[in-house]
Amino acid sequence: MSDEHIDEISGVSTTGHEWDGIRELNNPLPRWWVITFYVTIVWAIGYTIAYPAWPLLHSATKGLLGYSSRNEVRNELTAAEAAKGKYISAVASKSVSEIAADDGLREFAIAAGGAAFKVNCVQCHGSGAQGSKGFPNLNDDDWLWGGKAEQIQQTITHGIRFASDPDTRLSEMPAFGDIITADQIAQVGTYVASLSGKVQHAGLVEPGAKVFAENCVACHGDNAKGNKELGAPDLTDAIWLYGSGETAIATQVRAPKQGVMPAWGARLGETKVKELAVYIHSLGGGE
Repeated sequence: MSDEHIDEISGVSTTGHEWDGIRELNNPLPRWWVITFYVTIVWAIGYTIAYPAWPLLHSATKGLLGYSSRNEVRNELTAAEAAKGKYISAVASKSVSEIAADDGLREFAIAAGGAAFKVNCVQCHGSGAQGSKGFPNLNDDDWLWGGKAEQIQQTITHGIRFASDPDTRLSEMPAFGDIITADQIAQVGTYVASLSGKVQHAGLVEPGAKVFAENCVACHGDNAKGNKELGAPDLTDAIWLYGSGETAIATQVRAPKQGVMPAWGARLGETKVKELAVYIHSLGGGE
């Protein structure tokens, strides 16, 4: 006697299982689905024959078509390098001013320089080149050594106070804590702060101006506008590398911090330095 159960409504046998009074019909798979299933099996076998697939002891089958994804990537990289080659050659042969004057080259240099900046420069200057305390903002128009493209290139190439490069930018503010009195340091700190409108002790401004005239004008100038030949900053623009205000300025006068920037010329090469210079000059503060 058969245990097969036939559904009364559809007349189709069930699988014989029942869950909470629910039975599953034992309908055959659709023919199109069965055909598709067998086609995929045949296709998969053909794929493993045509392409690298089966692992061997020390390698794998190469496939009848000889395809290699590594070769494909290698060919794409070669094609990309070839496409960039004419631009790289042009950048190498031109000055940064000539590059900036050529729209196509300038666009390429900005893109390449931006990529190089993200790898080499963001650690100090920030992802947006905004800088931080002790590291200058490259978006503004305040440049210690000049903001022309050639001057930026020079700074990147040889660095600042980088002992291993004989052509490095070099400036060193004396530690006035060993030269003038604590009162004079407080006075000149107040005077310098007053140049950008930050005064807490107005009575110290006048004697501070005298201390400044006797000790600081040689580098910063009579008008305190600085000297780019010496790397002496403008003290009137309210842009400060190590903090603003009378106390911060007095601290810098007493025992100045002397930052160091690496010389990138030997590491990156002249072409990449040019691209960086064009990129930085394009950020908005270039002269």
